[in-house]
Amino acid sequence: MAGIKALVGLSFSGAIGLTFLLLSCALEQYGVYWPLFVLFFYVLAPIPTFISRRLSDDSDVASNACRELAYFLTTGIVVSAFALPIIMARRAVIQLGACGLVMAGNIVIFVTILGFFLGFGGGDDFS
Repeated sequence: MAGIKALVGLSFSGAIGLTFLLLSCALEQYGVYWPLFVLFFYVLAPIPTFISRRLSDDSDVASNACRELAYFLTTGIVVSAFALPIIMARRAVIQLGACGLVMAGNIVIFVTILGFFLGFGGGDDFS
């Protein structure tokens, strides 16, 4: 039952994050859809971690090179997701209010992705 509550909570927080992102695009005073490019980063962020968990063995080694590379790539993707709206706001492609809504959506979505990995990524049934 705890897994269902966690899944419902994660889906609710994901919906809130996407609502922030869509508000940054669809509100009448902003009116441009350039912030939707952040969706690519939402899709790309968990991929290195999924691949590293699939490829790496679960030994007791303190540092696993594959997992460290995955953390590095994920960090680069997350930083890029925060940098893109800032650059667009500096170049006057989007307004500062839209940039703030995208930042709020980024925080909520990436905390949701982190919550998924902490809640459901602990162990497999086969280990």
